Amino acid sequence: MNTVLITGTSSGYGLETARHFHARGWKVIATMRGPREGLLPEGVQVLALDVTAPASIAAAVEAAGPIDVLVNNAGIGLVGAFEAAPMDHVRKLFDTNTFGTMAMIQAVIPQMRARRAGVIVNVTSSVTLAPMPLAAAYTASKQAIEGFSGSLAHELAAFGLRVKLVEPGYAPTTRFSQNVEFSIEEMIPEAYAGFARPIFEAFAHPPLTTRESDVAEAVWQAANDASDRLHYAAGADAVALAKAG
Repeated sequence: MNTVLITGTSSGYGLETARHFHARGWKVIATMRGPREGLLPEGVQVLALDVTAPASIAAAVEAAGPIDVLVNNAGIGLVGAFEAAPMDHVRKLFDTNTFGTMAMIQAVIPQMRARRAGVIVNVTSSVTLAPMPLAAAYTASKQAIEGFSGSLAHELAAFGLRVKLVEPGYAPTTRFSQNVEFSIEEMIPEAYAGFARPIFEAFAHPPLTTRESDVAEAVWQAANDASDRLHYAAGADAVALAKAG
């Protein structure tokens, strides 16, 4: 039985991805900062994991044992004018989205390299396909992983390991905007109000969106694709952006 470890499974894409792999007979290790009972199907192993804490990463990887696929899904959002973004928020964003992903990968490479087998799936965002306004720092944190993954894919291919990127679109039902400790209103100074209003109105009624199941299926496809394909757009809006690019 193959084993997948997924970060950030308390809601949204991560939760649905854990359910998706479990339904297909995989051993699923679902991780989140604060494990909750009854969230995932019986048989899913739930571990506490803070991707910004080295000791937490080490403990989770040790408890997980051999990992065939690592899915780096944990992430937080930051929406607003960059001018008004406190740098401690920006650092927190990179600690989770960028450095947390890198730290998880560094923790599992040795065991995968020793077996000469393994897949690393990094979940980024469709903002890497077509950058959107009012998300500059968030886009940067995800673009960093895109560049990192492209280079790492070449580096690890020598050992039989594969690196994949799943780029989800916008899912209104996820907790993206709630997953960071700040108020969006504080991030939109009065000078930006006229600029921001139509953008937020458009996001209230998007023509195309992404479902959690779209992302789960894209992660599944990426994890099981033996080719050297790197990018997997997930969701109708993300696929449209990828084709337009």
